[in-house]
Amino acid sequence: MNLGLSTTLRTGFDDAVARTRTALSEQGFGVLTEIDVRATLKAKLDENIEDYLILGACNPSLAHEAVGIDRQIGLLLPCNVVVRRNPDSDAEILVEAMNPQLMVQVTDEPALQSVATRAGAKLQAAIDSLSTMSSSL
Repeated sequence: MNLGLSTTLRTGFDDAVARTRTALSEQGFGVLTEIDVRATLKAKLDENIEDYLILGACNPSLAHEAVGIDRQIGLLLPCNVVVRRNPDSDAEILVEAMNPQLMVQVTDEPALQSVATRAGAKLQAAIDSLSTMSSSL
């Protein structure tokens, strides 16, 4: 099983972030949290890394269903989506989403399978749509 669902874009970082937000929204996900890893590491450790942003995405109806099955599932929510510059190529932006099937494996709760499958399909659709969206640059 793959840890994540991913695609590679050849666009600017800000454009990739905007496109990712739009793609997630079109699949019913909102972004609850945003962590600028690059800025955090610079501020806290004076370390420099490439652009790296973690978006905490949540589809409310799927999250509600999952929490109804297993209250501890909140430990694995929201679904993290990472937008990051490829450290080996400044021209490439990687967009990666957590594979929701990991929830099923981690919890060993078969009732979560349906939720994970639907969440995975929506995240994959969002990832797939990124390559067909026009750039705002």
